[in-house]
Order: sequence, then structure tokens, then C-alpha cells
Amino acid sequence: GGGHSPPCCHEGTESPKEIPLPRTSTRQLIGAIGAHESWARTPDRAARTAPGRRAFLERFEREVDPDGTLPPAERAKRAESARKAYFARLALKSAQSRRKAVA
Repeated sequence: GGGHSPPCCHEGTESPKEIPLPRTSTRQLIGAIGAHESWARTPDRAARTAPGRRAFLERFEREVDPDGTLPPAERAKRAESARKAYFARLALKSAQSRRKAVA
């Protein structure tokens, strides 16, 4: 008999570190449940989010042409550049934040 257990996959290695989980309040969990249930019942996700996307893009049009005097094609080109600058700025901040977290 010998009474010894079969080798474990972690044998001879350091014990796994516990990863701290974020503390979630009951209110947050209830909200998350509601959101997931709502999305589960949504047949057309793109249609549901279309008004928000439209408002987000219109923001850039107002930014580049607050008085609405530019021709539509020019306003669209400038708005697209403003949108690209916005996302490039976000990417830069994200990269700086990751770099800072590593240091």
C-alpha cells in the first residue's frame, strides 16, 4: 500500500496566488442582472444602440461646425478627423496609464 496520493499538477511549484476580486455591491449586482436580462431579450442590438451612436457622431459635427455653416461633405470630413483625434487621444492616455502601472 504506501498511502501516498498521486502527484498533483502543482506539485513542486509555488502555490497559486489569489487574485483579489473587486468588491461588488448588491445594487451593482441587481443592475448587472437587469442589464443582462434586457440585452438577452433585445432582438436587434444595433438598432437599440443606434440613437447613442448617432448622438456621439453628431457631437463631432457640432464641434467642427457649431454654426452649421459648412457644406455637409466638408462638415463630415472634419467631423471624421475630430473623431479620429478623439480616439487617438484615448489610445495615448491608455498607453500612458499602462506604462505608469508597470513602472
